[in-house]
Amino acid sequence: MPIDYSGENLRGVSFRNQNLEGANLSYANIRSADFTGANLRGANFSGAIAGLERQWVAFLVAVSWAMAAMVGFLSAFTGILVALLVFGSNSKDQVANQIIGLTIVIIFVISGVIAIRQGIQASLGVVAVAVAVIVAAAVVLGVTQGLAASEPIALAVIVGISIAAPLTVAVVAGITATAVAGATAVAVALVTTVAGAIALATVFTLALNLTVAVTAAIAIGIAVAVALVLLSIYISRRSLKGDPKYALIRDIAIAFAAFKGTSFRSADLTDANFTGATLKSTDFRKAILTCTCFHKTKKLDRVRPGTSYLRIAEVRQVLVTGQGQDKNFDRIDLRGINFKNAHLVDASFIGADLSEANLQDADLSRAKLVQTQLDATDLTGATLTGAIIEDWNITSHTKLHGVRCEYVYMRLPTKDNLDPLRKPDNNEEIFADGEFGNFIQPIFDTLDLYHNQGVDPRAIAVAFKELAENNPNAELEIVAIERRGDDKILLRAKTAASANKSELSKEYFINYNQLKTLAEKDFQVLIAEKELQIHRLEIMITTALERPIFYTQGGDIIMSEGSKQQFNNDLRNAQIAGGLVNADTVTANQIGGNITNYTQEQKQNLAQAASEIQQLLFQLSQANPTDEVVTEAIHQEIKRNPTLKSRLQSALKAGGLEALKAIFNHPLFSIPAETVKGWLEAE
Repeated sequence: MPIDYSGENLRGVSFRNQNLEGANLSYANIRSADFTGANLRGANFSGAIAGLERQWVAFLVAVSWAMAAMVGFLSAFTGILVALLVFGSNSKDQVANQIIGLTIVIIFVISGVIAIRQGIQASLGVVAVAVAVIVAAAVVLGVTQGLAASEPIALAVIVGISIAAPLTVAVVAGITATAVAGATAVAVALVTTVAGAIALATVFTLALNLTVAVTAAIAIGIAVAVALVLLSIYISRRSLKGDPKYALIRDIAIAFAAFKGTSFRSADLTDANFTGATLKSTDFRKAILTCTCFHKTKKLDRVRPGTSYLRIAEVRQVLVTGQGQDKNFDRIDLRGINFKNAHLVDASFIGADLSEANLQDADLSRAKLVQTQLDATDLTGATLTGAIIEDWNITSHTKLHGVRCEYVYMRLPTKDNLDPLRKPDNNEEIFADGEFGNFIQPIFDTLDLYHNQGVDPRAIAVAFKELAENNPNAELEIVAIERRGDDKILLRAKTAASANKSELSKEYFINYNQLKTLAEKDFQVLIAEKELQIHRLEIMITTALERPIFYTQGGDIIMSEGSKQQFNNDLRNAQIAGGLVNADTVTANQIGGNITNYTQEQKQNLAQAASEIQQLLFQLSQANPTDEVVTEAIHQEIKRNPTLKSRLQSALKAGGLEALKAIFNHPLFSIPAETVKGWLEAE
């Protein structure tokens, strides 16, 4: 029976590496509790309060104040130094000092502007370059003016500290603002700045017997110091709002504020529920967050997320509010995220990984799911009407039960292709309840072989044939050949569940690339024994380059989008088969092409006729004949072979001209179906 800690005070308690699967910790006080490495699968933390215990809060506040005071003093020191360098008149190097003082001001202004516009990293780069230049200048001044060697070095160190002050202030202010007493820490910094400026101005002007007025030094010192603190306040606030330009400061600040906070580091939080929990200063680094619920949590932006999806502000917002309309999640790793019931209308997930995610009852209307990974994703009850599903990756583990969908688009509209290929094709039709799941039933466990440069159909045919022969246990069966662009091909092959697709792909492309480099003579020797089978696959690939896509089913080749016709070919000996669609049961609008249902006898006649014709065409192609020569040779063969003529007549009767067009389809020759029909009808 799961442990029940609901409503209990668990402050500072250690549950390190314990098994708390299914435990009830709702509304418990878990401040500073340690759940490192614990099994918390299905645990209930709804309404729980995480974060820091009061003593640790007090400690961090004290440290924040001390750091703020130090920063205030440092800012005052910078201001007074600038004032004395510019206005001090008793120095024998007055001109040089004034130049250095003004240089500090200029660099401070430039680094501050860059920090605001481009981020803290860019500002650090400017400071590093500036310090290097000032050190070099100080050395030159020391040499030319006969100063002791220690003087320019000491001056360069002072100047370097002065220039680094605004960045130091920004980091510390970000840390203190993230801690509990952010406002008071800033107040401490301001008070210390003013007091430090007054004290330092008085001490320096009197001790060094400078003629510059004390009030002038104080005024200049306070002005520069306050400017530094104001800059730090701006940067710290931007970092806390998730501005990526200040991610470095934010990470340091949150890490500081999470010191001794609640720790879920390396814990298994699969299916855990944090609804309504307060999570400030909580450590989730390396935790397993598969389908973890963060709905209506508080201070989720103040946790240590590690490399999980919690590091992304837009993702955290959807997790907390459930509102993600028009959001862009392109190419983000969202594996295992919990977007249950989320409103994701018009959201973009192009190239994103949503594997193992919980999308139950989510509204994905018009969402872009292009190349989205959806392995083992739970889409039960989700709405997909109007979604763009080009090349999305669903598997046998993807849950599509109860999906609500009236229509989808198979392509992402582009400037060159404004037709998104709506399904059903008829704009007046929509999918009936439950029909979409049948339409989109995926090809499971496919090996995808993508060819994007210098496609060689013959090398593809040979390489795949050898791959199938070398790996009989993989049970390779081609189920689709798709054209991608003008000269790119995607070969999809069904595999056994246990097949190692990575190794198969590696072996295939090593062989394919070697075959492409073979000389013609060597190639002919290689394929001599299995020439016919390889040539058939070569024809299929060549045809696919001319048409967007076609699929195979048990040796039957179904064309779509291009010719929208079907022809049958006995390719079983070439180990080419599949199961994408069932021509006996699937309607035409479900696959985007015209389907003719044949009897088993008609199918056999069509397959045998196609096999004989394709073999004859292949033999003829070796002599590079003209279309007229080929047409006459085919005519004579039909007259000479009554069995072939009978099969062709049967094909004509069953499927009309479309059947003849499919049988005589060849990338090299053009034999009009009407001409063949005339031969068959002649006495």
